Amino acid sequence: MAIETYINFNGNCREAVEFYVQVFGTEKPQIMTFGDTPPDPKFPLPEEAKALIMHTQLKITGSTVMFSDVFPGMPFVAGNNISLTLISKDVDEIKSLFSKLKEGGTVGMDLQETFWSKCYGSLTDKFGIPWQFSHDDGKMGR
Repeated sequence: MAIETYINFNGNCREAVEFYVQVFGTEKPQIMTFGDTPPDPKFPLPEEAKALIMHTQLKITGSTVMFSDVFPGMPFVAGNNISLTLISKDVDEIKSLFSKLKEGGTVGMDLQETFWSKCYGSLTDKFGIPWQFSHDDGKMGR
């Protein structure tokens, strides 16, 4: 298990990641765009969202740093665009920590299976710290 950093960008994530690849000499990452997501007729994807990055990550000096663009229309505040991310192969551990951290906080997305994770959820704890939780299935280059 690790606690890692997740940084959101306001439409310029690809540019930032390409810059960090050059600065730190890392390998070019796998990139998942919002356009790569399975279509959902209930929530059609706006054209301007399709090329934006939904998720990518770099290994920077031994740490995993994850990146994404905010979805069009979602709030973005520079300085508040970083969350701590708990990645674990143990779903029970994810559930236990999520339950403890949500007390007095606000759940953004209850733990649930998504197309990218067997168990994913997000919350802001009672101190205003944003957290993401995700099951590590070994598919994202971990």
